[in-house]
Amino acid sequence: MNINLEYYKIFYYVARELSVTGAAKKLCISQPAVSQAIKQLEQNLGIELFIRQAKGVRLTQEGVLLFSYVRDGYETILAGEQKLEKMKNLEYGEVRIGASDMTLQFYLLPYLEQFHQMYPGIKVTVTNAPTPQTIDHLHQGRIDFGVVTGPFQSEVPFDAYPVRTVRDVFVGGEKFKANYEGKQLDYGELQNLPVICLEGDTSTRKYVEHYLERHDVTIVPEFELATSDMIVQFSIRNLGIGCVVEDFARKHIESGELFKLEFKKDIPKREMFLLIDKRSTMSVAASRLKELLLSDDE
Repeated sequence: MNINLEYYKIFYYVARELSVTGAAKKLCISQPAVSQAIKQLEQNLGIELFIRQAKGVRLTQEGVLLFSYVRDGYETILAGEQKLEKMKNLEYGEVRIGASDMTLQFYLLPYLEQFHQMYPGIKVTVTNAPTPQTIDHLHQGRIDFGVVTGPFQSEVPFDAYPVRTVRDVFVGGEKFKANYEGKQLDYGELQNLPVICLEGDTSTRKYVEHYLERHDVTIVPEFELATSDMIVQFSIRNLGIGCVVEDFARKHIESGELFKLEFKKDIPKREMFLLIDKRSTMSVAASRLKELLLSDDE
């Protein structure tokens, strides 16, 4: 049975108002148009839906049955439209972000705080993972975008927006100051030191190792840890020379708990990137957060 859905919409309002006139006012159409639509619906269904009275109408038994279904369906559609309107106006929605400890702590957090103040109805979900896993989450559609540190490799067509730079450094505690603080070192000296690094499947670890390999230096870490914060704590306790992004160690360097080892040539800075899958369509909320994140670069 192929019945114009507009007829059901008009039926809904007539049944709710129990008045052709009232339905016409709600729908902003003429009374004859409402009457014609109801007549057409009754003819198509082959059953009478209303009993006409001196003042208004009342539903037949069949009309009551039909209205119970039409009401649920139409009001569900209206609720959906209201939700969409709220999403469009950034009163409702969700943004899913992938980020590492570093990108979250030293880039994203201030923006997330600002975004939450501006749009408190938007739920922000952060999936915390190293760069390779974040890229995989983006590829699988589990997140709207990722904030990662380069370099990275992916066969997926991403839009990559550079958002800030970071520098990798080696830091040591009190035990190592006498022999190494203030001296210009060769990277080869790291081979004789107890080095503390992140675990292997991270962009930071891979980047530093590739750089050292170009200088014919290979390090075998004394400790491989899951987070840069732990590397800093191990270094403060003189358990080795920590390899971290400088941001993680800065306050401890300024306080004197740690010092930065100086080499004849610094490890080149690298970029943090905002990654977006070109194949996907972003939600209104995700697009707004993207605009906020990139606003300082315009």
